[in-house]
Amino acid sequence: MGRFDGATVLITGATGGLGSGAAKAFAAEGARLVLSDLDETALGDFAASLNTETAILAGNIADEKLSEDLVKLAVEKFGRLDIAVNNAGIVHAFVRLPQVTSEEARRVLEVDLLGVFYAMKHQIPQMERQFRESGKGGAIVNIASVAGLSGAPKLSVYAAAKHGVVGLTRSAAVEYATKGIRINAVCPAHTRTAMVDGFVRSTGAPEAEALAELTRGVPMKRVGEVDEIVTGILYLADPGNSFMTGHALALDGGIGAI
Repeated sequence: MGRFDGATVLITGATGGLGSGAAKAFAAEGARLVLSDLDETALGDFAASLNTETAILAGNIADEKLSEDLVKLAVEKFGRLDIAVNNAGIVHAFVRLPQVTSEEARRVLEVDLLGVFYAMKHQIPQMERQFRESGKGGAIVNIASVAGLSGAPKLSVYAAAKHGVVGLTRSAAVEYATKGIRINAVCPAHTRTAMVDGFVRSTGAPEAEALAELTRGVPMKRVGEVDEIVTGILYLADPGNSFMTGHALALDGGIGAI
């Protein structure tokens, strides 16, 4: 019996580094999965590789209808929605604020902030309904960033979006604290995913040199690993962690201690 045996878990951005890592970990703990990402073929191939029941729906999280349809899919396929991991996100170029184009800023805000808002807007009523009917609501884990807890030079709009995710998390957590819904956020520092790999390539410098620059302000002097962040996601979703809500969990190599 795993910690999430029989639970229905919805994950957006499911084929990316954190999303796929979380999906594998939840599947290993007995969860049934509802997965979403942009590329339908990649999503189907990934779902087929998992040793659990899955349902998939491709689409852009910036489209509110996708969030509505994902909740409907979870209920139609598995009867309920127990856990949602709102992970889908993008980042803009590593430049000073005036150099971020308005189009790029709008896209980051639509995906990283409004995408989480749309997701919660449709996940919360379903979980609240479950709580009224059965006494068992659900848990939402939003993927924010350490950039949502402090300033992030050259990632200004991304940081603004992630600050917004933390604000949504805390506000909704208070609104639904007595409604059987726990809502928390994970705030990782740079983690070894496609985003970090893209940054390293964009510098044109050797990987070790680029990573050293990226982690200059990190006391541990390294990037995080996907498994380390996934551990935090599962901790926040764990039904045994029933007294934590409205928390922004920093997994940052010590940055917040400086």
